[in-house]
Amino acid sequence: MTISQEQFDDLLSRTALAALFYYPEAAVDEDGPNLQNDIVYCLEPVAGIGDEDAERLRVVVGHVITNPTAHRSELLALVIELAPPPAE
Repeated sequence: MTISQEQFDDLLSRTALAALFYYPEAAVDEDGPNLQNDIVYCLEPVAGIGDEDAERLRVVVGHVITNPTAHRSELLALVIELAPPPAE
């Protein structure tokens, strides 16, 4: 399944939102927000991507949520690698 640029844009937006509201002390409550739920939410727009690429995204999205400054360029590079080429 081909993932559109709009779906990758949605992934980036969701990841930014999850990072903005990330609160480590609240991440241990199973019934409330937690990192794993945030990662699942962020990856929803690209649900049809291959397993290997999904795992790579899962790891990087988790890093970005917990430390956006250190890892955002890694996520952007991966999205650029996986996204379709721009239409000419």
